[in-house]
Amino acid sequence: MSSDDLKTWIGKTQVAEDFAAPFPARALGPTLDADDPEPKMGDALPPLWHWLYFLEAVRASKIGPDGHPERGDFLPPVPLPRRMWAGSRFSFDGEPIRIGDAIKRVSTIKSVESKSGSTGSMVFVTVQHDISGPRGVALVEEHDIVYREAAKPGEQARPPKPAPADATWSRKVPTDEVLLFRFSALTFNGHRIHYDQPYVTGTEGYPGLIVHGPLMGLLQIELARRSNPGKIARSFEFRALSPVFAGSALTVGARQDTDGAVTTWIANAQGGLAQQGKAIFR
Repeated sequence: MSSDDLKTWIGKTQVAEDFAAPFPARALGPTLDADDPEPKMGDALPPLWHWLYFLEAVRASKIGPDGHPERGDFLPPVPLPRRMWAGSRFSFDGEPIRIGDAIKRVSTIKSVESKSGSTGSMVFVTVQHDISGPRGVALVEEHDIVYREAAKPGEQARPPKPAPADATWSRKVPTDEVLLFRFSALTFNGHRIHYDQPYVTGTEGYPGLIVHGPLMGLLQIELARRSNPGKIARSFEFRALSPVFAGSALTVGARQDTDGAVTTWIANAQGGLAQQGKAIFR
């Protein structure tokens, strides 16, 4: 499809309703290796834990070759094979979602942009999610998806720039197949780049299984909020810069800035900057 054809998807909406059941929140903490009390009904969900809900369950016959639902329903049918989570921005202006709440998500395609980079053509799709509960809108998320061309024979990714070395807080996180499996299961993510070694290396041309961008985003905001007890997140954003491959430890870093914000990042095993972000608390 042409760029103009794809832009006809702008403004399309989708509504989903769910129940903030206890088990997903009970399972995510241990998946992130957190030693927290077991969450109970009425507890507020931490930032980004809404990803445990509104999971898309399409029929098996409607799954595309990459493990995602086929394109062309809500998301535009971008004719590029590789799909990645490019980043997200969040504002937490309302009362938080609580376990046991009836919840609703209204998703709107905000933009579709075609670009050209060093690896070829790309298409960026931005989707806005408005998440609400019994007390009104709890948060607004803007999610950027990037679609890329297939890997070319012999293509080598440029090495990322070094990650910051001035962390106020940091944490090393092993990244193995079990972590990727558990997070994929909790978020009902069938994307084969996270569990199918022959597919990710043979079809998409990556050197190994890829750690989820949203998993790394969660690790970033988790380190920031746990290092600032008593404060409430007002906003958070993160942007993916380079893939992280499973099998070795990544480092989550966070720095307390002079303006009160917390800069966050993910460093790969070689110390390269893979993802960066910023949290603001009140």
